[in-house]
Amino acid sequence: MPFSFHRLDIPDVVLVRPARLGDARGFFMESWRRSSYLAGGIDAVFVQDNLTRSGPGVLRGLHYQRPPHEQGKLVQVLRGRVFDVAVDLRPHSPTRGRWVAWELSGESGELMWVPPGFAHGYAVLGDGADVAYRVTTEYDPSSEAGVRWNDPTLAIPWPLAEPVMSERDRGLPLLADAEAAG
Repeated sequence: MPFSFHRLDIPDVVLVRPARLGDARGFFMESWRRSSYLAGGIDAVFVQDNLTRSGPGVLRGLHYQRPPHEQGKLVQVLRGRVFDVAVDLRPHSPTRGRWVAWELSGESGELMWVPPGFAHGYAVLGDGADVAYRVTTEYDPSSEAGVRWNDPTLAIPWPLAEPVMSERDRGLPLLADAEAAG
C-alpha cells in the first residue's frame, strides 16, 4: 500500500505517511489516492485545493466553518515545517474541546487528515513554509469562524512566543464563546 495511516490521540485525526520512491534525482510520492484512503478509514471527497505561503514565525488559525459548510482538510507541507493543530468542536464528541498536534514538514512528506467539525491552525517553524490543503466543502465566507490561538482553556503549547498573525486571528473568540456561536 502506498500509504500508512496512524490515528492520533483524537482517533478521527489521522497522520498519513505516504511511501516515497527515491533515487539520485529526488523522489516521487502519491499524496492522495481515494481507494487507499478509503481502505485507511478516510472517506473524503475533495472539492477545493488551497495553498498558503507563510514567513518565519507566522501562526494561522484556529479556523473552521460552521454547519452546514464544515470542512474536512487534508493538510500537507510542501516546503518548511509547521506545528499543526486540530481542535475537536463536534457537539456530541467525547473529545470535544481537546486538541492534537503534529509537526508536519516537506522533508517528511506526512499529511494530516482533519475531519469536519474541527478547528485547524498551524505555526511556522524555521524560515517559512508552503502549506497545501484539500477541503471537502467549498469556502463560504458566511460560515467562517475561529477560536483564539492562545485560549487558556485549550492551553496549546505553541512553539512561538510572539507569533506573526492577522488582526482577525488575534481577535477570534475564546472556545466557550465560539462554541456558543456555533
